[in-house]
Amino acid sequence: MLARSPSDPAASSSYPKLSPFECGMRACCPRCGQGKLFKGFLTLAPRCEVCGLDYSFADPADGPAFFVICFGCVPSVIFGLWIEVAFQAPYWVHLVTTLPVMLLTCVPPLRPLKGWLVASQYYHKAEEGRLVTSSDPAPAPGSPPQG
Repeated sequence: MLARSPSDPAASSSYPKLSPFECGMRACCPRCGQGKLFKGFLTLAPRCEVCGLDYSFADPADGPAFFVICFGCVPSVIFGLWIEVAFQAPYWVHLVTTLPVMLLTCVPPLRPLKGWLVASQYYHKAEEGRLVTSSDPAPAPGSPPQG
């Protein structure tokens, strides 16, 4: 199959606009909604097996981990600290309360968040930034920036 980039207008015209949130939660291709986005727990597939979209455009970097740290880890650590301060709990209590809470709030959200970020990059046609060189033509005054 022919692999097309997300900014290719011919590639996206024959497919419906899908919600990045829905595609991320279902871990499906952001273009066709049918193919799988991942080949492992967090490893992106090289391309969609249905429509052939090349996923090399996607680079969520540390975005999923950042969101999980802010919205999952911090509350679960506060929960553990509360148990310690309020009850002066022994270590085994933390082992059966705080550890499961940390695991359940930190690990499961990683995959949907990464899927959502990849689908958002496709939906908004996000690309890597490029520096303007002296060989590039200067934009006309008052024209919107290209990109």
